[in-house]
Formats: sequence, structure tokens, C-alpha cells
Amino acid sequence: MQVWPGEAYPLGATYDGAGTNFAVFTEAADRVELCLLHDDGSETAIELRESDAFVRHAYVPGVMPGQRYGYRVHGPYAPERGLRCNSAKLLLDPYARAISGEVQWGEEVYGYHFGAPERRNDLDSAPHTMTSVVVNPYFDWGDDRRPRTEYHHTVIYEAHVKGLTMRHPGLPEELRGTYAALAHPALIEHLTGLGVTALELMPVHQFVNDHRLVDMGLNNYWGYNTVGFFAPHNAYASWGDRGQQVLEFKSAVKALHEAGIEVILDVVYNHTAEGNHLGPTLSFKGLDNPSYYRLADDPRYYMDTTGTGNSLLMRSPHVLQMIMDSLRYWVTEMHVDGFRFDLAATLARQFHEVDRLSSFFDLVQQDPVVSQVKLIAEPWDVGEGGYQVGNFPPLWTEWNGKYRDTVRDLWRGEPRTLAEFASRLTGSSDLYQDDGRRPLASINFVTCHDGFTLHDMVAYNDKHNHANGEDNRDGESHNRSWNCGVEGDTDDPAVRELRARQMRNFTATLLLSQGVPMISHGDEFARTQRGNNNAYCQDNELAWVAWPENGHDLLEFTRAMVWLRKDHPVLRRRRFFHGRPVQGTHDELSDIAWFTPEGAEMTQRDWNSARASALTVFLNGNAISEPGPRGERIADDSFLLMFNASPKPLDFVVPVDHGRQWEVVVDTALTEGVPAGTGPKVQAGDRLTLLDRSLTVLQRPV
Repeated sequence: MQVWPGEAYPLGATYDGAGTNFAVFTEAADRVELCLLHDDGSETAIELRESDAFVRHAYVPGVMPGQRYGYRVHGPYAPERGLRCNSAKLLLDPYARAISGEVQWGEEVYGYHFGAPERRNDLDSAPHTMTSVVVNPYFDWGDDRRPRTEYHHTVIYEAHVKGLTMRHPGLPEELRGTYAALAHPALIEHLTGLGVTALELMPVHQFVNDHRLVDMGLNNYWGYNTVGFFAPHNAYASWGDRGQQVLEFKSAVKALHEAGIEVILDVVYNHTAEGNHLGPTLSFKGLDNPSYYRLADDPRYYMDTTGTGNSLLMRSPHVLQMIMDSLRYWVTEMHVDGFRFDLAATLARQFHEVDRLSSFFDLVQQDPVVSQVKLIAEPWDVGEGGYQVGNFPPLWTEWNGKYRDTVRDLWRGEPRTLAEFASRLTGSSDLYQDDGRRPLASINFVTCHDGFTLHDMVAYNDKHNHANGEDNRDGESHNRSWNCGVEGDTDDPAVRELRARQMRNFTATLLLSQGVPMISHGDEFARTQRGNNNAYCQDNELAWVAWPENGHDLLEFTRAMVWLRKDHPVLRRRRFFHGRPVQGTHDELSDIAWFTPEGAEMTQRDWNSARASALTVFLNGNAISEPGPRGERIADDSFLLMFNASPKPLDFVVPVDHGRQWEVVVDTALTEGVPAGTGPKVQAGDRLTLLDRSLTVLQRPV
């Protein structure tokens, strides 16, 4: 076999049509062997003799796409110095574009012996571990174009590849649970009909099923356990894992783009699947442990701000390069449209504290590729000072956890909620205005993959996670949920009616709020996980979306609310409200006004009242301060939003000076949530009785 010197860049395995260049970074190694793996279980070892700046490299003519490979690193095994090299462990390429197989858990994939963790383990891991795959980079993208949907037109739909598609009756069984299912017309028709503009996929980077979960007969269903930052997860491919997963993912992106739907990836750059000092040796740990991971003062151990056993070393230039190379790869080669960063506060931990001016954010800010896509932070981690909602830099949007908590509190009847609810409804200016960001920095949600579903939030006070095998200790205990009087399933028609109304309240509130709405998959037709608020290990029908056969009232209501939002720019403002008349809009009324149910303007005393749980909001469509794309003035209908979160019916007076005649366009007290045909007409000064815990929207033409 011929071996040429090759190049140190790009890292990974790069196929050029005639052969493949291999390049891998390790400063800790004495020697590195590239192992080409054969289907009979044998391997061909090639020593990488060329090294530039600690990047070992070689070019091997004739190595084609589909070739499996790995690395064996010869070097010091000295955990007391943070070094864990062990040539008996076949290692994944950190830059592998595809990964084949799965880990067969046993002592072979660990660097130590189970009975003696201080003693090095020289059992060969090759037959028991995953392998890297050379891929063909060529793909016919045709005339694929990114939708580039602006944030004020964006509706995000968070979904799990398998969970969303596994039980869809319109999908062929062989495609269910795969990337190909995302490209199927039946699924795309649902998303476009709902008004979704962006599909935010839970982790699709190659991840590992934890040893502990496999021993319990469970799986890491959610996938927040990454081992390959460039490789699409192979279990979601319908027709092979020797590079087919790359082609299938690209085909799904292309089909979604044709439908005008962006693809956003939930990415986990804060830690890897190798766990703590007792975790397996799969890749980074054996290549160069102290360069990839944040080690404790005693380098045998790992600092952990993620709750997973380790954290990547965000001040290492090699880690930063890998993350940026990965992000650019998914944008340029896989055509994705943005990223949601799991536990993003960890990415800001250059040293110990969270620093929003850390190297990672500097790199993103100046990168000509990554800075141009959607960047969404989950703005917290489990380390000290890790809750950073509102503190991420410009360019970034954030999952607004305060929005979720406040909206839940309002509708479940918590006192002293109204003032903060007003802030959340109008885009959370207290969080985003001081650093020059706008309402669209707030990704609003009331539910997501983590926690109760929308149905369970109104059906359970307590978590019911016994199926997870941890005696119900896992998962959040403070859910801000309310079961409407009965825990779990019930045949009581009054409770069922109240729960349905509450789900309409949450859905309507989300889509009437300034900011960017995010819907969790299946919530549009009230899916349930039967009270499990931490279904991370439930790869089964408990967590998979059960699709209704004949439609669902909540689905129709959700569609109506999404399209109401789409049709009216006053419901998706790009600037914060001024709270006064807007110069140049030819309207003497304020752009927003707040009223008590009696129709009087809210006073400070009204806002501070502990019992206050109802108000009316006036949105002036004739006082929109931001211009259109060509500088034109934007004018829209005006709206009155009437919220009655109290436990009893209330009379609301239509304010007398903000429009003569209005039409009811939303009423969550109705089973369908929106009036059939033309809604009732009401006049200024009229009284409307709002059912307990309900919401009504009035519309006045421009």
C-alpha cells in the first residue's frame, strides 16, 4: 500500500476522487497509527510519520468512500498528569464525517480495569467500538437555496427526528424514524400547513447510548451525548451507515428548503460522551485528554459544568478550532440554517466564570459564515453563575426561560405575576434592550423537549418518571404546572374542558407575544408523555408523537393562531413598544396601552396588586415605528388582547377611546377557539364576559 506525506489541513479524512488525506491533532502522542478496517475484522496499520504543529497526516491513494478507519495513539498513560493515551483503544477521528456501528459496552472500551481503576487496561477495543468512515463529499444540491427567513417571520418547531416520525400514519414503515421521513411530503405538508418556518432538530450529531442506560434496557433517546461533531447520527439513516447517513441528511435538508422550511440543529459542544475519569475511551480522551477537556486541579478528574461528567476546554485553540470547523461544515456542506447551543453558558466559561466576551463568542462574531446564520443559546448550565438569560452578546437569540416561567405562572394562578407577564408578552425589554438587541432576541416557549408536554402541563402537578429507573428522582420537581384539580387522566367533563381551554390559552399567548415563538412537536394536538417530564431515555411510544387520525381541535386552533400572527405585523414587531404615540405615524394614540378589566388605564397600584390576574392590552397597528423593507410605512389592524387568568368569570369593558367597533377573532372559551365565520361585533364601552381562565382577542381594521 502506497502512503504519501499528505497535508496537515484540512483535519479529518478528505477524499479527492483518487484517494484520501488523513490528518489528526494530538500533542500528547509519541506515535499515531491510522488503522484501515476491513469487514473480516482485520486492520491495516499505517504509522503517520509526518507532523506539522502536532497534526499527524498522510495521504493514502486508493482509499475510497465507505472505508472504515480509526486511530491508535501510542503515548503516556499517566492519569495523575491528565494523560490517558492507550494504543489498545481504537479511537474515532474527531473530524469524522460519518461514523459506523455502535459501542458494545464492556471493559474493552475503557482505559482502566473495572476492579482496579488505577491500573491501565490493554484489552483491544476495536471489535467493540464505533469506527470512522471516509465519505464522498459530492452531492447534487441543484438549485438549493436557504430560505433565510427573517426572525420576525419565523415560527420554530422543535422536534426529534425519530420521535416526530416514528408513528406517523402517512409514512412508509421503512422510513419512519429517519432523515428520509423528514423529506416525505406527508410530514412537510403538516409543517407548512401549521405555518412552521424552521424545524429545530434535537441532536443529530453522532451520539452514544450510555453504558448505564443500556444495562437498564434503555437508550439515550434525546441524544445529548455527542461523540462526533461532524457526523450525522447513523441510527437515523434508513439505508446504511457507511456514508449513506450524510446523503440522506442532505436530501432531507434539500426537501425542507424546497418547502421554505429552515433547518436548525440543536448542538452539544459543551461536553462529549466520554464522561468523567470513569468513562470510556472512545476518541478525545485517548488522543489528547488535557487539550480537549477542562481538568480539575488534580488532573485525574474533570471539571463538570454540564452535569454529564466533563466539559470541553473552551480556552484550548484546538477545541475552538474544532467547534468552529464543525459549525462551518454544517453550514457550507450540509446547508443547515442555524444552531441552538445546548447549555451555552458552558461555552462562555473560558476560565471558571461565565464571560460573554470569551474567545468562542469573539470567533463567532467575526466568522463570515457562522455569524450569518441563526444562533440560539440555551443560556444556562449547571455550574456556578450559569443562569445567563439576557446576557448573551448581539447576534445571539436566547431560549427565554423567564418567558416560559412567567406565562405558566399567570395561567396557573400565581399571585404578583401581572407586571412581569406584561414584560414577557411585549418582548422582554428588561432582558434585551440594554445591549441593543430587539424583541426578536427572545425565543418564546411554554414547553420544549425538556419538561412536561403542553397536555401534561395542565394534567399533572407532579412528575411521574418511574419508567426512567431512578425512583422518580430525576427531572425537574418544580414544573409550574397545574392539573386542573385531578392528577392525570380523568373522565370528568368539567376538568377536561378546563384543560382544553388552558392549552388554548397557552398556545394563544405564545403566538400573540412579541419575539419568536417555538412550538414543541406534538403539542399542536396535545400529545402526552403520561406525566414523564424527563423522557431522555424513553425511546418508545411514551416519547414518540402519537398522530391523531382525524385531526384535532387544538391543531386547528394552533394553525389559526399561527396564521393570525403571520398576517399581522403588529403581532411580530421588530422594535420594542414605545408606550407613547409614535412620531410620523399620524396617530395620536400610543402604540400600546394597558387597561384594567373595567376599561380604565392601569395604574402602578393595579400592577402591584397581588391578586391582579386580568388585563386588556391595546396594540396599535397604526403606530408601528419600524419601516418595511423598502422604507415604507407599515400599517396594520389594531387589536385588544383580553386576558382573564382568574378562577372566576369577569366582565371586561371595551376601552372607549381606542376604536369604535371591534370584531371577536379569538375566544379560548370556545371549543374551537376561534369563532366560525365572522365573529361577534362589539362597540366601544360594551361589556364582554370572559369565562374564568380564558382569553379573547378583538380586531379593528386599519
